[in-house]
Amino acid sequence: MPFVTRSHLGKVMLGPLVAAALIVLLSSGAVPPYQAYSVGLAAVYTVLVLSVGLLAGWSGIWSIAHPAFFALGAYFAAYGSGHGWSVELVLLGALGCSAAFGAFLGSAGARFSMLYVALLTLAFTMVAMEVMGQWISVTGGDQGLPVEGLHSALGLGTLASAGTQAQYIAVGVAGVALAVAALARPTALRMRLVAAKSHPMAARSIGIAPEIQSALAFSVSAAFAALAGVLLALVVGFVSPDPFSLALAISLIAACVLGGAGTLLGAVVGGAYLTWAPTAAESAGVPQPILQGVVLIATLLFLPGGVVLFLARMARRLLRRPTPQVTAAAELPDEPVQPAPPPGATAPEVLRLDDVAVTFGGLKALEGASLTVRAGETLAIIGPNGAGKTTLLNVLSGLVGGGRVAGGASFHGKPLLKARATARRRIGIGRTFQHAETFPELTVLENVLCTRRRITAEHRARATELLDDVGLAHVADRYPAELPFGLHKRLDLARALAEEPELLILDEPFGGLDATERTLLARQIVRQQQRGTAVVIIDHVLDDLFAVAHRVVAFDFGRPIGEGEPGRILEDPRVRSSYLGEGGARSEPPPRQVTERVAVQLTGVDHAYGGITALRGIDLAVARGSVVGVVGANGAGKSTLGRILHGTLAPTRGGRVVDGELRSALVPEGRALFKTLSLRENLEVAAYAAGIKGADLRARLAETGEWLPPRLRERMGIPAAGLSGGEQQILAIARALMAGPELLIVDEPTLGLSPAMVDEVYARLGRLAREGMTVVLLEQSLGRAASAAHEVVVLHDGRIATRGEPADAVFLAHAEQAYFDGEEDAPVAAAQG
Repeated sequence: MPFVTRSHLGKVMLGPLVAAALIVLLSSGAVPPYQAYSVGLAAVYTVLVLSVGLLAGWSGIWSIAHPAFFALGAYFAAYGSGHGWSVELVLLGALGCSAAFGAFLGSAGARFSMLYVALLTLAFTMVAMEVMGQWISVTGGDQGLPVEGLHSALGLGTLASAGTQAQYIAVGVAGVALAVAALARPTALRMRLVAAKSHPMAARSIGIAPEIQSALAFSVSAAFAALAGVLLALVVGFVSPDPFSLALAISLIAACVLGGAGTLLGAVVGGAYLTWAPTAAESAGVPQPILQGVVLIATLLFLPGGVVLFLARMARRLLRRPTPQVTAAAELPDEPVQPAPPPGATAPEVLRLDDVAVTFGGLKALEGASLTVRAGETLAIIGPNGAGKTTLLNVLSGLVGGGRVAGGASFHGKPLLKARATARRRIGIGRTFQHAETFPELTVLENVLCTRRRITAEHRARATELLDDVGLAHVADRYPAELPFGLHKRLDLARALAEEPELLILDEPFGGLDATERTLLARQIVRQQQRGTAVVIIDHVLDDLFAVAHRVVAFDFGRPIGEGEPGRILEDPRVRSSYLGEGGARSEPPPRQVTERVAVQLTGVDHAYGGITALRGIDLAVARGSVVGVVGANGAGKSTLGRILHGTLAPTRGGRVVDGELRSALVPEGRALFKTLSLRENLEVAAYAAGIKGADLRARLAETGEWLPPRLRERMGIPAAGLSGGEQQILAIARALMAGPELLIVDEPTLGLSPAMVDEVYARLGRLAREGMTVVLLEQSLGRAASAAHEVVVLHDGRIATRGEPADAVFLAHAEQAYFDGEEDAPVAAAQG
């Protein structure tokens, strides 16, 4: 039985108690007959709005099919009353048929976006309306059907239609429906629906199938709508096609938005709105559609959460109950982190991969991946961006998406690759995500509880104990948006540990954490080692990663290139080269001028994203006409620094000074091209954004075209999606040149490119530098940056670890060490000239 607190039980009983009081009031004769009829009708619409609102609020599905389910229930009642059916048979037929149709729409709609779900449900309603009009022998066509009384097969008497009895029943059923919805709020049903809506991939990782949740939600919602239709037939006493038009679908959405989708009191507000809106429109002397449109627009603009949530916020402000600030609430022991001893050769093998490969079309994201992990062992996977690390984790958790997986994998000796992603949680695999993909509409406790299909008091106690273990017990009732980033990461870990997995997969768990949080996380990993949990972990924070790992496997370009102990893996030349790169036969930058003007200067710059500190104490001057290489591992802060240099991101603290009216351009990581536009159109968009038009635009296009290689100049009319990765990178740089920049910032210019394309991209950047352009290269590869830059700056954990001129061999050795361990800033003196 679901765990229900006394306070929650009071909320559950509120609906039936109010309904009972209203029935007593109606039966007393204090309410005029016409108003009593309106109250009964409002109760019917409350059930209908509840069915639509909870579907939207809990599952994120806005349905236009509910007028059809509403009509199905009404016609079942009308047809059954004329053919001697019992009320039980009518309810069974109406709710069963609607639930079946709803399950079909939910499962089919789960494959598409919200737009296609709207079109699918719209088509269903249009078909239903046509059937109502044409199937005259059942529906009576436009003439409609009268509703006679319905007898009970259980001997409960006869339900008369179009009278006070039907009104009382409608009010009572509305109260019970609200109670059922309130009872479902703390259950796994609601939590898993919300989880599937909030983040489908994270939901799959904990065993939730979004398509099944959509089908279930739509099925239950359709059944409630059909129940409302049966009540409508009894209250009105007559059924015709008129009330079930597409206008009702729009009115239902407006009523849900007005009251607040997903709120129970909002359904009551929406039901009252649907009942009395025609009267209000008539009194105001305006057509009802105009009134509904004005109400919907006003609600969306001024009350986007609905009337109920707005009033709740106002009440909290009036009561002046400020929300206390959330802190980490964790004490750090003095002793250093020591990993548990590595498991012996006799420890059971938990995971084995044999020559696993993943392809996306013609792209090989992973190949030749073979490894084993034993119980209690922590295996670290390292490598630069694009090495295939995350693809490997997705293979283990079944979240490869459209990729094709080949090779063999076993978990405790049983085949793994054919198991669904939702089944892998049940067999003992848990995972976290790089960006802590929590469910924002669930509390911290609910984020952990939603891993269960059914929640008991024992499950709640275990979840509370787990939150206490990871330092989240003091925020169990808070929402993820109220937490700092470090607690977000802890919540992601707690959810992964909720069912005590035998294999724990951690995707960049140390990224964005401060030193204290990283130490706390390391202790959690060691605790899992002591429990015998196998751990596979990837991260770019190598010092923290190596502190907890027993063994390390390095990847590059989708293939394993080295394996060894944490303290020795970086001695492998192939592993060091994958991070640091190798200087090729690229063009040397132009000679550095003795007297240089500073193009842009940063002083004391810090920057944070919420609770994540990306940069700390950055002092950097970029001289005009120079090439500056900013290198560091993923997460070191390069992209943030590039955006601040460009001026598109204001630092949290510190200053940025530029030389006069400096024109700058940024080529972002990943290129960010408009793939459906042609090469020419991509360039023109950049020119329009810079205010270049007419003859200036044509001249700039010709000038930039001369910079492009001939194979691109000859294909200016093809879509950018038709280019190779290297050609797209060249186009991205050309697009930046359309603004005529004096400072060009290029973020990861060689990410995912072949060696030949790397050479070509760097050769073209060198040509720009020789022509006098100031260039900042944001690179993971120290060797590539050193081969092309006048000055190299090494970032580590958001700080400048060291800087100097690459011609100095002493500096390069120092830079290599700083790249990995973040040695404090110790600039190496270099000669000028």
